[in-house]
Parts: sequence; C-alpha cells; structure tokens
Amino acid sequence: MVIGDGILTPAISVFSAVSGLELSMSKEHHKYVEVPVACIILIGLFALQHYGTHRVGFLFAPVVLVWLLCISAIGLYNITHWNPHVYQALSPYYMYKFFRKTQRGGWMSLGGILLCITGSEAMFADLGHFSQLSIKIAFTFLVYPSLILAYMGQAAYLSQHHIIESDYRIGFYVSVPEKLRWPVLVIAILAAVVGSQAIITGTFSIIKQCSSLGCFPRVKIIHTSSKIHGQIYIPEINWLLMVLCLAVTVGFRDTRRMGNASGLAVITVMLVTTCLMSLVIVLCWQKSVFLAIGFVFFFGTIEALYFTASLTKFLEGAWVPIALAFIFLIIMCVWHYGTLKKYEFDVQNKVSINWLLSLGPSLGIVRVRGIGLVHTELVSGIPAIFSHFVTNLPAFHQVLVFLCIKSVPVPHVKPEERFLIGHIGPREYRLYRCIVRYGYRDVHKDDMEFEKDLVCSIAEFIQSESVAPGSVNEDLVKDDDKMTVVGTCSSHTEGVQMREDDADKIEAAGPSELKEIWSPPPVIKLRKRVRFIVPKSPEIDTGAREELQELMEAREAGIAYILGHSYVKAKQGSSLIKKLVINYGYEFLRRNSRLSTYALSVPHASTLEVGMIYHV
Repeated sequence: MVIGDGILTPAISVFSAVSGLELSMSKEHHKYVEVPVACIILIGLFALQHYGTHRVGFLFAPVVLVWLLCISAIGLYNITHWNPHVYQALSPYYMYKFFRKTQRGGWMSLGGILLCITGSEAMFADLGHFSQLSIKIAFTFLVYPSLILAYMGQAAYLSQHHIIESDYRIGFYVSVPEKLRWPVLVIAILAAVVGSQAIITGTFSIIKQCSSLGCFPRVKIIHTSSKIHGQIYIPEINWLLMVLCLAVTVGFRDTRRMGNASGLAVITVMLVTTCLMSLVIVLCWQKSVFLAIGFVFFFGTIEALYFTASLTKFLEGAWVPIALAFIFLIIMCVWHYGTLKKYEFDVQNKVSINWLLSLGPSLGIVRVRGIGLVHTELVSGIPAIFSHFVTNLPAFHQVLVFLCIKSVPVPHVKPEERFLIGHIGPREYRLYRCIVRYGYRDVHKDDMEFEKDLVCSIAEFIQSESVAPGSVNEDLVKDDDKMTVVGTCSSHTEGVQMREDDADKIEAAGPSELKEIWSPPPVIKLRKRVRFIVPKSPEIDTGAREELQELMEAREAGIAYILGHSYVKAKQGSSLIKKLVINYGYEFLRRNSRLSTYALSVPHASTLEVGMIYHV
C-alpha cells in the first residue's frame, strides 16, 4: 500500500494544485491545459530524483515554510472576515452532533475527509533525513497550527458561501482572495512537488528493505549521500512510478476519484501500522499486553471507521490502490518463495568440508596453473556449483578462492578492514575463502586493481599466519573456518607488499635490503610480473614460503572468474501452482533483475559461467 501511495500521492498532489487554473481560465481552455501541465510537472519531478534529496533539499524548507505561512495567513483572513466564531469547531461536541444528525451519510463522508490527513503516514520517510526531535518540533509548532488555521478559514468561508451557484469543484482556491490566486497557485504547485518527494523517498526505502529481506527482486540502489544512509535512489522503481503516476493522472482526470484511491491507500497503511505498533509495544518496549490491546482498540476503532467508509468508494476510484497492492504482493510472494527454495537447495547441497578433505591435496582432479575465483553468496561451506563443475570437468586451478562480496550498512569500509580471508582445509590444498566488504558509498575498483588487492591480501594472510599464528584478529564462522581481517595493499606498511616491475628492473633491490620471492624469468622480458616484498625481520617458515611461491606463479599464469548461473525449476510431481510460480513467475523475475555480482567489474575475457539447474 505504501508503494501504491507513492504512485497516487504525487498524482493527486500535483493535479489538485494545477486544478487551481480552473478559477483563472475559461472552462473550454482549462480542460485542455490541466492534464498536460500536471504531466509535465510529474515528469520533471521524477527526472530530478537521481540528483538526490541533499542536492535539491535546500529548496524544500523555504517552499514548505512559505506554503504553511501562506495558508495560515489566508485562514486567519477568512476567519476574521467571514466568521470569527468558527473556533468553536475545535470542540469534539460538534463531531458528535454531526454524526448524530447525518448518521450513515456522515459515516460515508469520512472517506473524503481522509484527504485532510494525507501525508502524515509518510513521516517515517523523513526519519531518513531528520531526527525525531526536529520532526516533533516542526509538526507541533508549525505544521499542525498552520493546518488548523487553514481548515478553520475554509470552514468560515463555506459557512457564508455554502450555496455557490457555479460549477467550481475546488474548495481551497474558492476561499483564496482573488488577487492572491496566481501567487498561491505557484506556491501550491511547488509545495505539491516537495510533498510528493517524501512519499517517493519512502517508496524507495520500503523497496530497499524488502530487497534486503529477499522479498523483492534485486534492483540497483544508488546512495545519493555519503552522510545519511536513508537518502537513496532506485532508477528502475523511479521510472516505473513515473509511468504509473502519469497513467493515473491521464486515466482519472478527476481529483474526487483520485482522492478516493489515495484515501484508501493512506488509511490502510495507518491501520496496518497501528496493528504492528502493538507488537512493538509488547516485544520492543516490553510493555503490558493489555496496554497494546488498549492502544489497538482506541486507535484501531477510529481508523476502522475511516477504512470501511473508504471501501464504499471502491467503484469510484478506490479499486486502484487495491489492484496495485495485489500486483506488488504477487511479485513479492513469488520472488520470496523462489529465493527461499533456491537457498534451501544451496544449503542442502552444500559441499561439506569432510568431503573435500577426503579428496586429498589434489582434490582428486587435475590442478592447472592460475587462480580461480569462484563467486558465491555463501559465507561458509562450499557451493554446489563447485562440485557440479569438478564432477563434469575434473580440472581446476592450482589456487582456488571462494569469493563472497557483501555490502555493509556504513558509508565506507576502511582499507585495512576490506578483506576477510581464511583457509579451507589444510594449507597444501591451496583453497581460500575471501569475503570482501564494501560500504554503500565505496567505489568498486576495476578488475586489475581488485586482483592486485586480492592477491596481495592473500599473501599478507599467508605471511601473518606463518609469523604469528593466533595474534591476528580472527572471527569464527560456520564449518570452523578461521577468518582473518586483512587490508588492501595500501594499508600494509610493514607486511607483505606487492609490486609490478619490468623484467629489466628486477635486480634493482639487493638481498641486503629486502627478502624477495619471485617467479622464474618470463619468456617475454618486458612483461609485467608480480613481486611479493617481505621485510627481513619476520621469520617465514618453508611451508609459507612455498605457498607464497605458488600463489605468485598462479598470479603470473592469470586469474579466471567462475560465476554460477542457476536455473530454478520445479521438481517432477509438483503441483500446477508451484510449476507456474517457479518455472514462469520466478524465472521471469530472475531474468529481469540484477545479478548479485553486478557491482563488481568482472573482465569478460576471463569469465567462465557455470550453469546448473536447481530442481526445487
């Protein structure tokens, strides 16, 4: 419903603001101007999203401040000019009197009143930009008084003009003094754009969280701020929202039906939030269950009245948010179900360490020269794609690295904390696990720089294990793998370093200054080659020296990237619904979503994709 609200709120906000042209133009011209102007403004709004809130945010506060002061000043003018006694409407007695007199008609009118509180449910999106205290102060001392004065002013005007012999539908602009209508129209359009920004950002936040939980197809998430984590931009969702906003605007062309649709989306979000808030009271705040029940009963009863009133407008536009929510719900359920089944298959078919140890140092296959980087999403164990590969082609590289790339919720990861490296099995197997951690604002290096950092960090890990085992920072993960935090080449001031030199410059450094391990002379003399430079103070044992020698020889031979490409199919004997969901629904979403390794620059010339069918 929040995603649906992200479609409806910009449409109704901009369209209702532009509808003020109705009072300044003839009806013949107005109907040809209103929709095109609203569409142009919406296109501009979504086209500016990629700049990020922090780039255009400096305009938000002045625009909203001017808008609130404007409507409160107009409200004060209408109160003093038309009906100073309208302040009595603040008393709840008149609400009771209204319902007692109108009964069913009053209850049905609640669906239209919802537009007065539209936007309050999107305040959570502002938490990505401001603190709780600033939002409370702004709402209590500025937003709420301005809205009360504005609505009281409109009520004062309507109390004297409740019989208007015209075709005008826009109540707000009718109550604005005629000389101020054009300036107010401009400010209203700007305020509608700013107000739409919050719910668009909220939609991005919801989709990002769903994607992190495996409940939404992977999309490209761009963090537009290095200081505030909540400021993000999702290109695919942005353009999808724009197309749907334009479709709603062109399809309805009526603020009343748009209001019915937006009202149902808003009250559904608020009702669900109230129910979930009861869980927060009990589980997070550790309060009494009776307090949670009382909270839901008090607020839920009020919101249920609004919700049922909105449902009566189902055929008059309220069906739109339900249809949108249903479509997005199906997409999320299909993706989550397929992802869950794929993960279960990975866990069940994960190669055990015992199986690997039983193969011996050669793994029972031919070990060819070079380094093989096997991309996997598993942080422990060996993926099934590896056993599938060696079963069908019993040959692999002399050095094998299982590479897992993880994004962490911090702007930048320090270079000295970039890599988490460990052995898989005994040292002579030459198997390593490497977890690479990136912050959401880190720039991924190209393949040459990444390979250099990776090989250098593995060499540093080998040297650190040899010199002082157990003295490094270690984290235990599953399968009893010991992982060591190792930095990039630039962070190694005293440890192993890597340098690439021309063949004719190799002998520049003498053995008295550095202890060097280098490979045999290459065939082509001017070819670049790798040198690991180790300080003479640490004592490196023979096993570590041989391991470094083999790592360097493998690096000279080249690095191959092995990517798993899984196809998920339903097992034989599965139900028809499962076959439709897995074979068609999930497969379609998987083909049109981002790969898990899209952020890494992988050279196509040295990439090998291994296909495997998952029968789930």
